[in-house]
Amino acid sequence: MIRAAVAGDIAALLEIENRSFSGDRISARSFRHLLARGHAATLLDDHDGQLRGYVTLLFRKNLSLARIYSIATHPDHLGHGVAAGLLLAAEQTALMHNCVSMRLEIRKDNQASLRLFQSRGYRIFGDYPAYYDDGMDGFRLEKSLTHHLRTALARAPYYQQTLGFTCGPACLMMAMKAFDPALRLDRTLELQLWREATTIFMTSGHGGCSPYGLALAAQQRDFPCEIFVNGNGVLFQESVRSPEKRQVIQLVHDDFVRQVNQLRIPVHRKLAGTRDLVRCFHDGGIPLVLISTYRLTRERAPHWVIMTGCDDRFFYIHDPDNSPQRSGDERINMAILKKDFERMARYGRDATKAMVILYPPQAKR
Repeated sequence: MIRAAVAGDIAALLEIENRSFSGDRISARSFRHLLARGHAATLLDDHDGQLRGYVTLLFRKNLSLARIYSIATHPDHLGHGVAAGLLLAAEQTALMHNCVSMRLEIRKDNQASLRLFQSRGYRIFGDYPAYYDDGMDGFRLEKSLTHHLRTALARAPYYQQTLGFTCGPACLMMAMKAFDPALRLDRTLELQLWREATTIFMTSGHGGCSPYGLALAAQQRDFPCEIFVNGNGVLFQESVRSPEKRQVIQLVHDDFVRQVNQLRIPVHRKLAGTRDLVRCFHDGGIPLVLISTYRLTRERAPHWVIMTGCDDRFFYIHDPDNSPQRSGDERINMAILKKDFERMARYGRDATKAMVILYPPQAKR
């Protein structure tokens, strides 16, 4: 039986800890603190009164990520599936805390634990040099906890951007191909769409794709669309300091707006929230949403993703990001809690929100 640990279990937890580890041990004081914390959970494998192992999870406020702080099996019960059972229970507990992924660290010389976690879908995504008391390095591992929810929700094929600045075109390509399976997705189309949609300058590098530019590129290919933006601000203009660059962005923006108005593409100057996204799905649309990458990569940068589905708790997205730090699988139909996505779907000091919803060619908006 897996149950929650209580203060009366501390002596048994210490025995498991001291019998399992020669260093980096959790003290009685630390166990007492962990059991009293609201953002931690310790689970025990209790087999007819014998405590065979434990796992401790940590949760962070406003972050849909759980961390396995420690997991151990009493040496007398190794080889009986204790760790595997605790790991499954830990993942279920994390999901109940609205976490969509799990992380942990493992000693590089602990091959048994590494094999267990990798066999359960965890992948290595980094390391910590000299992480442990004795100087041993540690692996960083992560697993998505919502992969089993995805299959029925995926609506669009996945296309990974081939350049660091073409997330907008990659999203537009995925959305268009969802409605036109015969469409060929390649780098030529990716760059063509980027040239059509870019604001020319963004920060010190290549231009960012405007929602107006993406909508115009979609409309030119007979895909009806609508735009949601909060206010009349010029996207990405605040990212550059050069007056000349700011003027260029303003000119491109004004021209995009003029063309959008001429083509009568609907523009909603308001915050697009959960209700708007759900309505769009009911109407058969696919949203392209501008987000800040901070909650995904801890770096603040504008980035386009597309919505591929939703349910009562999650929005699902395809993230075209091509950085080597993340695997391709975890970018496909990523589950994001609705409340977290609302925080992600804004960029810059002005909390700019932008969304383009694409519809099938026959749809009338």
